[in-house]
Amino acid sequence: MTKRRMPSTPPGADDAALFRQAIGPVRELKASPPAPAAPKPKPRARMAELDESDARQAFRRGHDTPPLESGDLLAYRRDSVSVRSWQRLRRGEISAQEELDLHGADARTAEALLRAFISDAHRHGLGCVRVIHGKGLHGDGAPVLKNLVDRLLRHRADVIAFHSAPPAQGGAGAVLVLLAPTRRR
Repeated sequence: MTKRRMPSTPPGADDAALFRQAIGPVRELKASPPAPAAPKPKPRARMAELDESDARQAFRRGHDTPPLESGDLLAYRRDSVSVRSWQRLRRGEISAQEELDLHGADARTAEALLRAFISDAHRHGLGCVRVIHGKGLHGDGAPVLKNLVDRLLRHRADVIAFHSAPPAQGGAGAVLVLLAPTRRR
């Protein structure tokens, strides 16, 4: 028996032609879109966070100043506040647009409430707010909330002035706070 030889063709050459003939005409598929990228993080006000952190640190270090007594007036003014605005604030001629009453709150709660209140008031573009801290007549020693309010407000970048309210608006138990104008972008 003799073996029959096949013509020498490279292996697979006919296979590709047979395959194309068997499947018929083809159309190219569109490339699939790339997978969505991870969403970008929301922007943060890093400088405001740093300012707030610095203010907290300075606030905690502020315990070396002599405490205010119950009858003492709170007063603070930045150089950017005009004398006329300062005098109007002292006389109570600038109306408070919002009010926070801290009566009955402990120091930690009062600090958190005051920080949130001032931030919220500034964010909403309020110009003047009133904080009622009480005179501190019922505690032992210096009035805790009054001293806390004084120290905290002095270290806030969004507070440009504050003064104890006139007698008709709370006197030495309340403070009128003048806030910096919000910057429009």
